[in-house]
Amino acid sequence: MPIEQRGVDTIPEEERTSGPRDLVSILLGSNLCLGVIVFGWLPPSFGLDWWSSVSAVVAGTVVGVVFTAPLALVSLRTGTNLSTSSGAQFGVRGRLVGSVVGLLLALGYTALTVWIGGDVMVGVLGRLFGMAQSELSYGIVYGLLAAATVAGAVYGYRVLLAMSRVLAFGMTALLVLGVVAYAPGFTTDALPGTGGYLLDGYWPTWLLAAVAAGLSGPIAFITLLGDYTRYVSPARHSSRRVLRATWLGLSLGLLVPQLFGTFTSYAARAALDYAGPLVDASPGWYLLPLLLAASAGSVGNAGLMLYSMGLDLDAILPRASRARATYTVAVVATVCVFVGHYAWDAQSAMTSFVLLLTAIGTPWAVITLIGFARCGGEYDADALQVFNRRARGGIYWYHAGWNIPATVSWAAGAVVGVLAVSLPSYEGPLLALTGGVDCSFLLSGAVGGLLHLALAPRGPVPSGPAAPVASPAESARS
Repeated sequence: MPIEQRGVDTIPEEERTSGPRDLVSILLGSNLCLGVIVFGWLPPSFGLDWWSSVSAVVAGTVVGVVFTAPLALVSLRTGTNLSTSSGAQFGVRGRLVGSVVGLLLALGYTALTVWIGGDVMVGVLGRLFGMAQSELSYGIVYGLLAAATVAGAVYGYRVLLAMSRVLAFGMTALLVLGVVAYAPGFTTDALPGTGGYLLDGYWPTWLLAAVAAGLSGPIAFITLLGDYTRYVSPARHSSRRVLRATWLGLSLGLLVPQLFGTFTSYAARAALDYAGPLVDASPGWYLLPLLLAASAGSVGNAGLMLYSMGLDLDAILPRASRARATYTVAVVATVCVFVGHYAWDAQSAMTSFVLLLTAIGTPWAVITLIGFARCGGEYDADALQVFNRRARGGIYWYHAGWNIPATVSWAAGAVVGVLAVSLPSYEGPLLALTGGVDCSFLLSGAVGGLLHLALAPRGPVPSGPAAPVASPAESARS
């Protein structure tokens, strides 16, 4: 299969051959991995019992899916990825806000997937073959996972889609076997090793779990969904079918692995760490399936994240090819894996990362959805590509390529979110106004969205051919 040549340019109609079933396959298959499973461990590690953990994961995920899924329709209409599509709201240069947000989200999740997958692999290899859990062992396993991930990401969408189809069935079977393997040790009681509720109260801790383990999953896809729906033809597939497929794919792709993570956390008594207890509690017959799940599942998920990172960096640096951008971000992600292994506590690192990125990303998603509603899903696809051609002009040029009101609205929402967040090592000053409960994503989204509605006039709605765009030579003379 040839390497994908498309970057963030508009996908021609004849190449848009995917459909809603492919969307479900890629959202389900790519998420059945330890990088998503481990988020189900967070509520038990916060001191919640089984039913409280399940309700937090389900509630947060459902709310997040309802909010996030409509973003899939944006790229269905534009034929390019979501960060580039957001140029309709932020300006053809202002869309860099979305590229940076998407790059950070994908970078963190890629590193997390390789990190937790590698840790489980080292543990399983230790039990099977007596391999020492040395720094050299971790380095080799991380390196192999990173290399396999890069291969899939560089080949692009078609290879990743084929991989996801296989993983959708294979990983489901492995998780079903896992339920059987860990069932004898399962308990519904809170794990005593956690020392009680993390935030010293039930509801603050439950809400933290709902955001960190539930809502954060769909929010991770706010810039990723367009990577897949840009290959779906709006002429052959209705928006309603694509939206239903997105809801189904996101819901199954997140709830199935996360609830498996919650189940195995109680069965393995994984209070303060997940990878080690998971391996230790596994019966001998499940070690090989667990090794396969840790390796293949991690490559599938991290490959899609890395693919998205390559597209976002390609959007930031139009001169770079998608493949070259992918190699670059792969190096950065691998460095983050080693930093996470040596310097961070898993629970604190995961919680801090998802809460901060949720607070920063939510207002961007809200503003992008407001723009979609305002224009009725009608975009000038050619005008969105002005920045990629290093040209000027078009209806999304605004002020030197930036829609200042939209950018200011996002920045204000992001700042409010950071000031209202509650992390293991930081508490924002606005927490006093919310009774110590982390409502950062709600406040950031509300402030960003309301300010955008107040400051930004109704955006341009394309009604004919693309507006004239200056060539690079004309741009240089002007």
